[in-house]
Amino acid sequence: MTLAEDFPHGVFSVRLPAEQLAPFVFNSPHSGRVYPARFLQMSRLDRVTIRRSEDSFVEELFGAAPSLGAPLLFAHFPRAFLDVNREPFELDPKMFRETLPPQANVRSARVAGGLGTVPKVVGEGQEIYAGRISLAEAVGRIDNIYRPYHQELDRLLAETKSLFGSAVLVDCHSMPASIRVGDHGMRPDFIVGDRFGASAKRPLSEAALGLLAGMGYTVAHNRPYAGGFITEHYGRPAEGIQAIQIEINRGLYLNERTLQKTAGFEPLFQDLTRFCANLIALWEEWNWTPLAAE
Repeated sequence: MTLAEDFPHGVFSVRLPAEQLAPFVFNSPHSGRVYPARFLQMSRLDRVTIRRSEDSFVEELFGAAPSLGAPLLFAHFPRAFLDVNREPFELDPKMFRETLPPQANVRSARVAGGLGTVPKVVGEGQEIYAGRISLAEAVGRIDNIYRPYHQELDRLLAETKSLFGSAVLVDCHSMPASIRVGDHGMRPDFIVGDRFGASAKRPLSEAALGLLAGMGYTVAHNRPYAGGFITEHYGRPAEGIQAIQIEINRGLYLNERTLQKTAGFEPLFQDLTRFCANLIALWEEWNWTPLAAE
């Protein structure tokens, strides 16, 4: 099988606004739902279980971004197949028949948890593969999907910064409804991550937190999700690029057993459209430049 046969509509899509009106780029790297037959044959999991790490329909929840004047990039490949929210060679040596190249990061906490660039597990530790796979399989995914995806994201941010003098990346994700935070086990509807202030300036994070809370949602900040590789890698406030990660509780819009949308999907879509519009409007008011006040 070739990449074109695995992903007949491409490995990702970019929806561009008719005219970009603000320095925002929205990204949904984990919402891909195209599972190649070849990959399913390699897996020991059934077709529902293998989707447990998928950010189902998140690109649809943020689908109004282009109509608001901001590009939206989203994956077609599933997270279980390849995770672009990792370093390019964040790999578990126990997964492969061959020795990993020297540039591989084999000691990260994400690799230890089975969630490297080529994941070992989905959901609550369910192993994807029955045995070891070839290193060539991983390298092919990295060269043909990971690198083009990041090249496109980098291009969108560079063009946005060139147009506006700064850029804001909103990295869009979902989380299991079982997530609890704090001493009292509060269930957050959203978690906003900014790498504890390293990837975004305070006005941006506070605006995102405040807008969501103002709509009646329970919102947490950085715990337990402060942002992954994408937020960390692209969020460089001193250089004029800020990045925040938005995690949405799947219980708001999804039946996690069947992976079908619930009646909550449409109200949440409307709220997130309003959230995006208001966040963009606040940028216009505050003009978050690289030198904006902390």
